[in-house]
Amino acid sequence: MYIPNIYKSEDQELMKNIISENGFALLISDKDKLSATHSMFLLNETEDGFFLETHISKANFQAKVLKDGDEVLCDFLGAHSYISSSWYNHKNVSTYNYEAVQIRGKVKLMNDDELYEHLRKLTFKYEKSQKCPMLVENMGADFVKKEMKGAFGINIHPTEIFIANKLSQNRKEEDFKNIIKELEQSSDENSKNIAEKMRTL
Repeated sequence: MYIPNIYKSEDQELMKNIISENGFALLISDKDKLSATHSMFLLNETEDGFFLETHISKANFQAKVLKDGDEVLCDFLGAHSYISSSWYNHKNVSTYNYEAVQIRGKVKLMNDDELYEHLRKLTFKYEKSQKCPMLVENMGADFVKKEMKGAFGINIHPTEIFIANKLSQNRKEEDFKNIIKELEQSSDENSKNIAEKMRTL
């Protein structure tokens, strides 16, 4: 994606937070035809950097065509909010403030052991806060392996990383402060989140 320099970030911690907090994202490929699937991602840190992991249904078109070495694009949208031009002290256009990450990378298909571990970690992430967590360990290996037959697991090793952090950095102080004030008065959690992030700039 195109990111003007003023909004471009190299902050790896910001990238990790956006992915962690917004793990339900788009897996995009153009093998045979342009395709996109919403799927649940995890970020794995390694000594050399990191890679992403996700899974989709084997019935999905992408599962039928993706092979080791194919290129995909993973698209994560973080906090975002509409910014009205009525909040400025001069005539201008309205816009959006947002955080986003796009990662282009190479596919490495998971084997059964890797898929099992992926599902274990993914389930733990989302179940650990439940009153009665339903963890993979409690489901029984036979049940999980039966369910795994319908899943297509892939690791994505990054080749390009794009981090957008558009938080009205181009606005004068008066307008910047007023944008924060208006966002904080909103009932929308995304708007409040953007306001909080703007305050930390």
